[in-house]
Amino acid sequence: MNQKKAKQRQAYDYLYYVIRAAVLLSVVFLFIPSLNPARISEMINKNLSLFTSGISYSTLTNGFGRAFKKGWVSQESFMLDCAGAIVMCVGIASGVAAACMSLGNIRLKKLGNIFSLISGVVMTAGIVMISTAYKQISASEKVDKIEPMLPKSVTIMTAFAVILIVSSVVAILLLKKQKSEKKFEMETKYTLFLMLMPFLALVAVFSYLPLWGWRYAFFDYKAGDSLSMANFVGFKWFTELLKNPATVKDIGNVMKNTLGMSGIGILTSWMPMAFAIFLCEIKNLKFRRFVQTFTTVPNFISWVLVYSIATCIFSTDGFLSSILVNLGIWSEGHNLLMNGSHTWLKMWLWGTWKGIGWSAIIYIAGISGIDQQLYEAATVDGAGRFQRMWHITVPGLIPTFCVLLLMSIANVLSNGMDQYLVFKNATNATSIRVLDLYVYELGIGQGSIPLTTVVSMLKSVISVTLLFLANGASKLIRGESIV
Repeated sequence: MNQKKAKQRQAYDYLYYVIRAAVLLSVVFLFIPSLNPARISEMINKNLSLFTSGISYSTLTNGFGRAFKKGWVSQESFMLDCAGAIVMCVGIASGVAAACMSLGNIRLKKLGNIFSLISGVVMTAGIVMISTAYKQISASEKVDKIEPMLPKSVTIMTAFAVILIVSSVVAILLLKKQKSEKKFEMETKYTLFLMLMPFLALVAVFSYLPLWGWRYAFFDYKAGDSLSMANFVGFKWFTELLKNPATVKDIGNVMKNTLGMSGIGILTSWMPMAFAIFLCEIKNLKFRRFVQTFTTVPNFISWVLVYSIATCIFSTDGFLSSILVNLGIWSEGHNLLMNGSHTWLKMWLWGTWKGIGWSAIIYIAGISGIDQQLYEAATVDGAGRFQRMWHITVPGLIPTFCVLLLMSIANVLSNGMDQYLVFKNATNATSIRVLDLYVYELGIGQGSIPLTTVVSMLKSVISVTLLFLANGASKLIRGESIV
């Protein structure tokens, strides 16, 4: 009897693996443009995903204005296509919910089976709507103008829908005689995993999916072109970095600025920790909260607004110039923002003002985690306030500081772009151009997308290498094995 139950449990476990795989692949089809089943015409943008097709009718029909006016195709056909995309999105969302429920107890699995069955049926309905829309535009008298097409992904999505329907029905039958629990429950490890899933998805979409764009480094590509073997150039753009003297000179200057500003940031990376320590020593709670709030708020101000503030203070008719002129110190106002000297120091000061309060939060949290008995024992032994800070607070924050320092070293080539873009002018352009700003100007300004991609690739490789080297060095300092 126990063996029979074990076989049944193993059987519906395999079914749930199939359901989860089908749902996962459906989610992939939801966001990848080349797998969009709603692209029923060659005139529809190739970069349009199924999700965008469902939420933006105007984007789906972009370029069909003349076809609608001439009567070559009916708008109802594309409304049906858009509705089919919406229905498929809803079906996939239901499948995601079913896949999550399949990790719970018997009662939760039974509810998940219903959601999975609904998902398969709704996805099938969406596919039927898209196929109907394709047949309608195929019947147009100007087929050559509309260029109808039925993507292969329609067949694949149909297969996913059938798999979900069949698997759900079988799972419902297998669990029909299983005794259900009174409550919907799920093991803690699965609950934590599902809580982490949205953040993993965001990291995958914004950090790893863009790596697919690295392929542009191997093609002679211009905006609007398509990638093919006709414009494949191999490592041409990699060698271009070393062959072109002007490019080598620019990159040398850019790297000097990048490493210089990052070096200043690393050398002063202890300042947020010191600020947090002294802030926590303020006994007046109201004043402490005011200082913490006043220094944290600038982090949420955009660099455009920061530059506006800087203009109001340091421009020719700004606050500082007006005071100095009225006092007779200056005969006329001066625009200090147009001064190209000490650019690195100025950028560091602005960055410190904007971020020191926010950076100190993690150290404040670390201070609150230090055992208060250590301070009490030190006080009994006669230690003063600065002695307690130096011998208890600082050692307690060193591990946190080392982790953040490693992250800073790994991101030594990533200064960001916003700050330097808004503060850039004709007088400081040479000394303010960092790597991220250079990539922006090269790619967006000059349209050299392949060369920009090469620089970004090398930046990522160097950053990862520095992270491993810094981690290995820290282990050697602590006397641990690198392996």
